Amino acid sequence: MRKVIEFDDGTYQALVQLGRDRMATLQELADESFADLLKKHGVPKDLREALRRSAKASAPIAKRKKKTARRK
Repeated sequence: MRKVIEFDDGTYQALVQLGRDRMATLQELADESFADLLKKHGVPKDLREALRRSAKASAPIAKRKKKTARRK
C-alpha cells in the first residue's frame, strides 16, 4: 500500500542525511519509526503479534488453574 506523506524541507533533509549515515532508505527509516510508535502505544503491528499477546495474557490464568488442581 502506498500513501503520501509530506515533510517540511528541514525534516526531509535530516531524514535523508540520517539515511546516508545509517546506509538505510527512507522507507526503512519510516518502517522502523512506525514500528516503534505502535510498540510505544501497545498496538500490535500484525495479526501474529496480536495472537501472541493474547496467548500470553491467557497463560497466567491457565497456570493458576493447573496449580489449584494439583493442590487438591
